[in-house]
Amino acid sequence: MAAKRAERLVNLVIALLGTRQYVTAAKIRATVPGYEPDDGTARADEAFKRMFERDKAELREMGVPLETGRTSVFDAEDGYRIARADYELPEITLTGEEAAAVGLALRLWESAQLAGAAQSALVKLKAAGVDVDTSRAIPLRPRLDSDEPAFEPCYAAARDRRVLTFDYRRPDEDAPARRRVQPWGVVAWHGRWYLGGLDLDRQAPRVFRLSRVVGTPRPTGPAGAFEPPEDVDLAAMVAGQFRGEEQLVVVRARPRTAIGLRRHAVPLGPAEDGDDRLELRTTEPMRLAGEIASYGADVVVEAPAAVRAAVVERLTRLAAMAPEGAA
Repeated sequence: MAAKRAERLVNLVIALLGTRQYVTAAKIRATVPGYEPDDGTARADEAFKRMFERDKAELREMGVPLETGRTSVFDAEDGYRIARADYELPEITLTGEEAAAVGLALRLWESAQLAGAAQSALVKLKAAGVDVDTSRAIPLRPRLDSDEPAFEPCYAAARDRRVLTFDYRRPDEDAPARRRVQPWGVVAWHGRWYLGGLDLDRQAPRVFRLSRVVGTPRPTGPAGAFEPPEDVDLAAMVAGQFRGEEQLVVVRARPRTAIGLRRHAVPLGPAEDGDDRLELRTTEPMRLAGEIASYGADVVVEAPAAVRAAVVERLTRLAAMAPEGAA
């Protein structure tokens, strides 16, 4: 699904979840970002109708309970809403690793760009006289990590298919170098944000860690200037950059814990404190660090120091994301 369409669908769902009333297609067109604006022409009306019909069908195919009806007998046309009781999932229990993945996803959807557009739709609906219930709406807190200022311009350029120019400092270079990239997308991998795309000067796919981008990336040229490969896998691109020689990792695990980790570990016997010492082999130490972090205090890395530091970093980040006052 195209990024623009995905954003529009998310904004539409948020807007229709935030009201008890049925919202007409005309109000949806005027308030939800992404739809063809009303310029009074038949062409624009037809484009909106086609787009809205596709969006309704796609939401229903995904299982979103989109209702059609009228709030009052005096309403002249049907409207739409999403019944929150039918939309909400039952209580879900997540493992530590799954919770970490959800946390990273929330950091993206709470970004200023995405949350701001959806919040704007709710404000416009309220101004149009639609009863917006803030207690029913998804809480939106526009936020973008201060240590990743390159995220928003990179995401926008990838969404709009515009060439991106920026200065990039590699860890083995003293000064940043200018890069021109066709951005295919932004992806989170082991707690870091990466841009994947085609390096135009090298004519080859490349991955760039956003924290190493110097200054503000600048989009150039028209929108829609390129299309990413249909089979591109950004996560695989990033993971491939970190694959290397096999490494040995030694950990201590509390007895009768970390069952999943033990399945591919070699026991080394008990430690002095009664924990079990385990040896693991991996070609992706940072991926293993993420798995170890999911076990919390039950597993401690003895060696190597880089994996231990990566686990500590992940746990520290997750602790900072917890609500204030939580254990």
